[in-house]
Amino acid sequence: MHTVNIHEAKTQLSRLIEQAVEGEPFIIAKAGKPLVKVVRLETPTPEKIRRLGFMAGEISVPDDFDRMGSGEIEQLFGSEE
Repeated sequence: MHTVNIHEAKTQLSRLIEQAVEGEPFIIAKAGKPLVKVVRLETPTPEKIRRLGFMAGEISVPDDFDRMGSGEIEQLFGSEE
């Protein structure tokens, strides 16, 4: 892995990014002190992408879901009747 200073990184950014994409990460330094490491991002495969509704058909909500525990709630907070 090679190190480049900020000025070189600014002037050669496109080339450095292409190298990183091809699997050659690099470090950007300021006054010889390493600051950041630039690496290629791994793009998730379609199998690894989580989608809304991925558990469709695996979970069921009871018909009385909105009334569940109503007796205990009335005991704790009292009835408004």
